Amino acid sequence: MEERTPKYRRILLKISGEALAGHRSLGIDNEVLGNLAAQIRQVQGLGVEVGVVVGGGNFWRGRTSEGMDRVTADHMGMLATAMNALALSDALEQAGAVTRVLSAIEMRQFCEPYIRKRAVRHLEKGRVVIFACGTGNPFFSTDTASALRAAEIEAEIFLKATLVDGVYDKDPHLHGDAVKYDHVSHDEVLTRGLNVMDATAAALCRDNRLPIGVFNLGDPENIVRMVCGDPIGTIVS
Repeated sequence: MEERTPKYRRILLKISGEALAGHRSLGIDNEVLGNLAAQIRQVQGLGVEVGVVVGGGNFWRGRTSEGMDRVTADHMGMLATAMNALALSDALEQAGAVTRVLSAIEMRQFCEPYIRKRAVRHLEKGRVVIFACGTGNPFFSTDTASALRAAEIEAEIFLKATLVDGVYDKDPHLHGDAVKYDHVSHDEVLTRGLNVMDATAAALCRDNRLPIGVFNLGDPENIVRMVCGDPIGTIVS
């Protein structure tokens, strides 16, 4: 097996809840979860410190009725991310990793409360740290939570696993002539409205000079490829 050399010492990996569902519309696909855990374990085996933020879209996406309160809906979404974080933690432990789930919302029976210095210490001890419940506040996406946690733990890159293989000038699912970027700046993402992440997250990354790697999770080997600096996906910097 080819020996790989990582480009980054510490990363923040964002995984959508939909990715955990695989070909199912809801819930968790155990095969996808197991493959993902194996890849994260492989990355950790390269000597990389790994933090993970998981979304909750496989269980909950926004308001279920027009009259539902936005804050209530967002709180329910936070609980969905906690379920995914616990599932990923279990899969990683089965793969041989040591994990800690840190939650922005206090739920001590299930996971530790998020404290920045504690998170960094876990990373330094070689544990995979999984951040649950976003920022703990409504109106903020898990992309924004990922950018915030990446900045706080001083990650060298924010890796965003998506359903497309990078950043395009327009939606490649709708436009056959969409052009993929190998590299693009934070300012271009914001001014041109490129569909990378919400503007709050993109601005937070720009202001903290945090590069973003956007790639397709369809091939789980891509996590290792991105960490090793292979020319796949798109780098926003």
